[in-house]
Amino acid sequence: MSASRSSLAALVIGAIGVVYGDIGTSVLYALKEVFGSGHVEFTPVNVYGILSIFFWTLTVIVSLKYVTLILRADNHGEGGLVAMLALASQSVKDRPQLRGVLLLVGIFGTCLFYGDGVITPAISVLSAVEGLEIVSPAFKKAVIPLTLIILFALFAVQKRGTAGIGKFFGPITLLWFVSIGVLGVAQIADNPAILWALSPHYAVGFIVQHPGTTFIILGAVVLCVTGAEALYADLGHFGKKPVRLAWFSVVMPALTLNYFGQGALLLAQPASVKNPFYLMAPDWALLPLVVLATMATVIASQALITGAFSVTKQVIQLGYLPRLQVQHTSVKETGQIYMPFVNWGLFVAIVLAVLFFRSSSNLAAAYGIAVTLDMLITTVLTFFVIRYGWKYPLWLCLVSTGFFFVVDLAFFTSNLLKLHDGGWFPLVIGGFIFILMTTWKQGRSQLNAAMQQDALDLPSFLDAVFISPPVRVEGTAVFLTAEPGSVPNALLHNLKHNKVLHHNNLFVTVRHHEVPWIGLDKRIEIQPLGHDCWQVMVHYGFKNDPDLPAALEQVRNLGCTLDAMTTSYFLSRDIVIPTIGRGMSAWREKLFAQMHHNASAAAEFLNLPNNAVVELGSKIEI
Repeated sequence: MSASRSSLAALVIGAIGVVYGDIGTSVLYALKEVFGSGHVEFTPVNVYGILSIFFWTLTVIVSLKYVTLILRADNHGEGGLVAMLALASQSVKDRPQLRGVLLLVGIFGTCLFYGDGVITPAISVLSAVEGLEIVSPAFKKAVIPLTLIILFALFAVQKRGTAGIGKFFGPITLLWFVSIGVLGVAQIADNPAILWALSPHYAVGFIVQHPGTTFIILGAVVLCVTGAEALYADLGHFGKKPVRLAWFSVVMPALTLNYFGQGALLLAQPASVKNPFYLMAPDWALLPLVVLATMATVIASQALITGAFSVTKQVIQLGYLPRLQVQHTSVKETGQIYMPFVNWGLFVAIVLAVLFFRSSSNLAAAYGIAVTLDMLITTVLTFFVIRYGWKYPLWLCLVSTGFFFVVDLAFFTSNLLKLHDGGWFPLVIGGFIFILMTTWKQGRSQLNAAMQQDALDLPSFLDAVFISPPVRVEGTAVFLTAEPGSVPNALLHNLKHNKVLHHNNLFVTVRHHEVPWIGLDKRIEIQPLGHDCWQVMVHYGFKNDPDLPAALEQVRNLGCTLDAMTTSYFLSRDIVIPTIGRGMSAWREKLFAQMHHNASAAAEFLNLPNNAVVELGSKIEI
């Protein structure tokens, strides 16, 4: 019992560090942006109203929507928008047109995640370092250079993995939440009446009296729920119970105390609106608080970067991006990976965001559209999961998701007001990645169709070959083919140029499915073709790590002998030739051809031994 309790406590602390780092650092800038916008008249009644709106936003969006409802929609224990998309598409698999629409919507939501992934580290680290301006105005010129140095250091250490530093995330972030809670309590103690703002009637009163102003400031209020999507995305790492315990026992109380403490400070000293978070602290604690805040924002950014690696890998295996180099940074945890292209691509985009917007207030104007649209998409996908997957009554599905849809839509439409002030930035990033993903998906479909058009039937081809068989050599040849039953180009080239055939021949097709995990018992399907040849299907989920040699070990028990020392892997390295007037528009075909050319080798992606791979090239027109 004590061991299980200590294990649960460790998971809760881990969840505090990884899941809630982002939302925990929103206290640095959220309330400041609402009152600093100039839209809210500074009166005690309005302060109470805004605090009440903050508290009930946290309650409705995080406590009710994500913690209570969305966490129930786990896909074999996994969460996140990709897992939700897989659940939704499986729920409507008998409705192909609806499924196609949902896939496009879900993929677009995934693309927006990258836009959020650029804005969030930039605004978090920049807002933490801006605390130096409170210490001394002389530090103002150092804010942007220091922010860029911290961000560079953060991205430079990614290749070393998070295993070594990950164990410190939880305790440091826990210290952060305790600190912001204590800061809030100190201010609340001077004005305990501020706690009356917990009552929803203050929020309702403000909304009724100032409907136009409320709509405008929702774009700033949404800053208090930055990172809410991480609750669901990190479900697979920690499980529902630790995520829920961490929220209700530590995170929400600390956030509430700090926001209400800032409110108490604003009532006592209206001039502190320029940076109420840092001005809550006594002078002696200011510099340590800046250091702690910077550490907390780095941890929050780390979790988002790790999430970007994970999401990219899943999207690749769903077939929406070309293969990219993946480095495993832990021998124990398969989920700990490093993707150089994603890492430095994110870094460049974040540097551009910092240099272009130059302050957390300007970045706050850019933040919101992407994340609120993601929240809206999650709500829509949830409806299809609970209606068609869980078979709940229509009225219950409409009531449960309809309420959250209205709330999300209000936040999203309010954030559209920021479009000209920087909201376009994450949308441009998300739109660019969406073009890449849809181009790759459609291009792969056209490529496979072109290959199938000229493909020969494998069983008939083998029967013809063995009428007058070529020389057989010892060992096993593994031919990778996109479609089962088709003759791979690598086999044709091998027979044409080498005029030999191995003793054992495996024709292998790798399939990735819209489920997170596929167990070893369902990994392999094998069909004998005669003449010591076999058709093999290998199945992976989008969270599985492809390892073809390990998977093929199972064929030993299914009637085929396989010796790793005498096995060669034959791959076709196709060169795509864009043609005018067929398939996609010319620029997209050229883009696809370039993406195909730059994709990392299939040998690396499937973990094939370098000294046993033979690549044979061919040209294919699309």
